[in-house]
Amino acid sequence: MTDSPAIARQLYEALATGDGPALDALLDPAFRGVLADGMPFGAGGGHDGADAMRRDGWAVIGRHFAARAEPERFTALEDGRLLVTGRYGGRGRHGGGPLDAAFAHVLSIAHGRVTALEQYTDTARWERAASPFSTLALQVVDGVATVRLDRPDRGNAIDPAMTRDLAEVATRLREDDAVRAVLLAGNGPMFTAGGDLALLSGLPADELPRVLRRMIDDYHLALARLSALDAPIVAAVHGAAAGGGLGMVHVADIVIASEEATFALGYGGIGLTSDGGNTWYLPRLVGMRRAQELFLLNHRFSAAEALEWGLVTRVVPAADVEAEAGAVVARLAAGPTRAFGGMRRLLRQSLETGLRDQLAAEQDLIVEACTTPDAAEGLAAFIGKRRPQFTGHRSRETP
Repeated sequence: MTDSPAIARQLYEALATGDGPALDALLDPAFRGVLADGMPFGAGGGHDGADAMRRDGWAVIGRHFAARAEPERFTALEDGRLLVTGRYGGRGRHGGGPLDAAFAHVLSIAHGRVTALEQYTDTARWERAASPFSTLALQVVDGVATVRLDRPDRGNAIDPAMTRDLAEVATRLREDDAVRAVLLAGNGPMFTAGGDLALLSGLPADELPRVLRRMIDDYHLALARLSALDAPIVAAVHGAAAGGGLGMVHVADIVIASEEATFALGYGGIGLTSDGGNTWYLPRLVGMRRAQELFLLNHRFSAAEALEWGLVTRVVPAADVEAEAGAVVARLAAGPTRAFGGMRRLLRQSLETGLRDQLAAEQDLIVEACTTPDAAEGLAAFIGKRRPQFTGHRSRETP
């Protein structure tokens, strides 16, 4: 045990400098690493073997972060393992966000080699450093793009920075062929409170119209691009979803809401009209009479009502919202992405298309879809009575 701190220091130095031969000498062939659950880009979890840890753990971190672990204290534990505490410092390579996160590593060392490492750290700080955005986080793992609103202290209220971030995110999703499905979620106690009324109310009267118009320009661009994605969208709604923030519910194909979730428009209470596509979606989703009631009487409604009226797909206990939404979006990401995109377009245009034109569009898209590898795989799997293994194939549509 007396040599354990020295061996640990050698490990940190080899990781910092990318010294492969030194890592080969330090890591036991049966090494097992466990990175904290929630580490960005799928790096978290267990990695069996030194090669797996280097390939699926440390290398993933290195591609996305310029970071270094700075050990500060070494403590021998009663079971013979070594506790190392310190801080990670650095930045995200793509977004340039600063990384400053405490860590605790529990190392097992035998015969001069490291046999195991368990990592504990604040993964939220890693997420923020990875993101080029100030108001949300974007991760793409296994074909699933998770867009998480991240102004929890403001109820994820929509401000100018968030509308800019959403427009940029929507553009990136449209251009990233690795994205097969999208999850919209929010950090903190609610999905979104809608517009940042505290910010808007503090603006000079002559400045408010300009700021509001610019915000809505960016936000509506984001919603239009999300609506036009070939990738299906799942929304995980907890707490409150209000005002223009409902637009992010409307553009989703599947909406999973917590039993405690509440919904409101709120415009009538502050003397405003509408944004976020509410006047377009709500009459189509819940009916004109109910939409008129919601707007004019400023009626707040429950998740059960939202389910009954067709605004959400499923209502689950609050503790299960993220898991349920995650399972659904993973299932969609494993599906025939090109066909899903065609379905989205057909359903969207059906609200404004006559039957003859809709029949023609269905014919064109199904004939186009039958030429894709996913269609060939699906038909072969059906005949062979096996589960299809879709590879996904996206096209792009500009709103």
